Amino acid sequence: QVQLVESGGGLVQPGGSLRFSCAASGAFFSINAMGWYRQTPGKERELVAVISRSGSTTYADSVKGRFTISRVNAKNTVYLQMNSLKPEDTAVYYCKAEILVYIGNGYSDYWGQGTPVTVSS
Repeated sequence: QVQLVESGGGLVQPGGSLRFSCAASGAFFSINAMGWYRQTPGKERELVAVISRSGSTTYADSVKGRFTISRVNAKNTVYLQMNSLKPEDTAVYYCKAEILVYIGNGYSDYWGQGTPVTVSS
């Protein structure tokens, strides 16, 4: 059974930094894109950053220059370094990975459990 397990997050003051990691485990053939999303109450989940298997990255405009996504393919792990955090970054953060579990079925989306981040003084 494929699982994505997140770690990191918590409470931080404005201007501070946090680092997330998300590791995929279980039986699968490969992972395509990996990414981070966030959601606040009453709003839809939104993309924060995504990274392809080859390392190409895309960021939401609101986090460009402050957040950095990276991955280590050999560890099936994606990271999110968040700097210069703002109160508006407060949300539950989820990792997502496109994972090939069964040959012929294509890649499917798997989600982490979600980790809350609170940016407040």
